[in-house]
Amino acid sequence: MSQNVVVIGGGAAGLMAAATAALKTNRVTVLEKNERTARKILVTGKGRCNVTNNCSKDTLIANVAKNGKFLYSAFSAFDSSDTMKYIESLGVPLKTERGNRVFPVSDKAMDIADALLKGAKKQGVSLAQGRAVEILTENNAVCGVLLENSSVIKADKIILATGGASYSGTGSTGDGYKIAEKLGHSIAPIHPSLIPLCIKEGFCAKMMGLSLKNVSLSVFEEGKNKTVYSEQGEMLFTHFGISGPIVLSASAHMRYMDKKQYYCVLDMKPALSIEQLDKRLQRDFSENSNKNFRNALDELLPQKMIPIVVALSGIPAETKVNQISKEQRIAFCHLLKYLKMTVTGTRPIEEAIITSGGINIKEINSATMESKLVKGLYFAGEIIDVDAYTGGFNLQIAFSTGYLAGKSIEED
Repeated sequence: MSQNVVVIGGGAAGLMAAATAALKTNRVTVLEKNERTARKILVTGKGRCNVTNNCSKDTLIANVAKNGKFLYSAFSAFDSSDTMKYIESLGVPLKTERGNRVFPVSDKAMDIADALLKGAKKQGVSLAQGRAVEILTENNAVCGVLLENSSVIKADKIILATGGASYSGTGSTGDGYKIAEKLGHSIAPIHPSLIPLCIKEGFCAKMMGLSLKNVSLSVFEEGKNKTVYSEQGEMLFTHFGISGPIVLSASAHMRYMDKKQYYCVLDMKPALSIEQLDKRLQRDFSENSNKNFRNALDELLPQKMIPIVVALSGIPAETKVNQISKEQRIAFCHLLKYLKMTVTGTRPIEEAIITSGGINIKEINSATMESKLVKGLYFAGEIIDVDAYTGGFNLQIAFSTGYLAGKSIEED
């Protein structure tokens, strides 16, 4: 039986849900408040769009930081290989890079955004511009969507896919949470995730703009020796602290910033032990035996970092390297391997890649994405209380939940 389906939100999850729901005879409308759909996709992967991660279902679940098991059915219905096939069927060839991250061969996020819209239109999906303010119900079942301009779109089924509260400039302003709350749904507390970190120590600002590759960053909770997170990769110093891929991933593990104190430890030479680093330092010093300490580190560290670590070492910058003691040298190696940075907080949620928190998963049927409270209401994407690490996993959540929500309607 043909149904009127309204998808609120024209992002990755919404467009996937719409295209899937329209596979049969449903009349599907995507309601998007922006002039164009999939705006957030344009800023993902530094404008390249990390579409998904080319990995198994188990690996997908393992990389979901919160409520991963809830997504078992969604990932089973539509996994990363399905996403890749779908995107390529729409004329966008893909490639797999380091860490199994998948990108368009063109390196243009716009190609993915355009393809998702093309996929929806191909199935006869209609687009309507407007802002939903309320979902209307009759006998505890959806019946329509009230818009900001007071007009109403009638609906037999509704998929709420408005995203989170991050990157508000792309339209993700948390509207969906308010709409769901009016219907009785509870919202898990909203926090920024995959977000740059603010650091207490002033040396970060002095190295602003410096990018480090192949370094290791570890996160600890103050007062405990247990590692909360550790990864090797790329990071960036900023005027407020630190950013970059491994920093964003680290932030996903620091979920209790309001209750706990965290600090990061930077290892600038993760491939070398203290002993190996000391031998390297001895070799550099012997080749520059008549140089001052500050002028003997060019082969070891980026130029912008040298005055900072020299100051932190406590060794006078003008000291001749042949006068530096073994104890001073070992202490300097420790500094390079264990540079501590005290985390004071994160940047504002508007700068977060994703939102942690959202619609309580206990109120959603994980096998269909339908609300357990309101008949005919489905959820997809970032609005649900699930979030993952960097690497394409969050977009895969959007595609998988969108597909499952649309398929559940299609099969109804």
